[in-house]
Amino acid sequence: MKKEKNPFGELNLFRNDQLNHKKLKIGFIGGGPNSFIGYTHKSEIISFTPNPKLIMSGDYSGSINLWDLEKHETKDTLDSHINGELTVVWRDWDNLIKDHPKMVYINSINPGEKKGPHLHKKRTTYFSCIRGKILLIAQEIDGTLREMILDSKKPQLACIPNGIAAALVNHDSNPATVLVLADIAWRPDDDEMENVSFEEYDWKIQKK
Repeated sequence: MKKEKNPFGELNLFRNDQLNHKKLKIGFIGGGPNSFIGYTHKSEIISFTPNPKLIMSGDYSGSINLWDLEKHETKDTLDSHINGELTVVWRDWDNLIKDHPKMVYINSINPGEKKGPHLHKKRTTYFSCIRGKILLIAQEIDGTLREMILDSKKPQLACIPNGIAAALVNHDSNPATVLVLADIAWRPDDDEMENVSFEEYDWKIQKK
């Protein structure tokens, strides 16, 4: 990852966006050597993390977003040996989620099974795989199908806006567990979810 010098300190190039393969350089908006490059839309979320090699970016325009999550090793209080890891999924001051979550739940997918596809008419949903690995398939407004691998060993947070259909698929031989955050809580009497069909998608293809 290259580093760029600019008038207000040392910042880094954003990693390749995993959805549209565009690079984002942090700096002034509006052109010039320190402006945003390779990104044609307004970026409404820029969150700096303690990791100098990572920033998180997104918008509220209804786009599918995928962010790397902040992960830290944890140490024993007596002798400081590494005793595990801690992954930050969400903090209220990160500004990744426009409307703070109103519902948080655990979704498990058995081996060889899928959940969905369906869409939520009003709800924006955030997924992070916390055990195993899943394939997240989402359909853009124009009908384009996007595939994202969510792996618990590489923690990420995927945002599926309302009106975007999505499915979770577990092609692994072990159960997968997904942490889900939603900006609207489910209620027994709502008619907010709609089942759809990805007619052109080959569900038999095994994704590694």
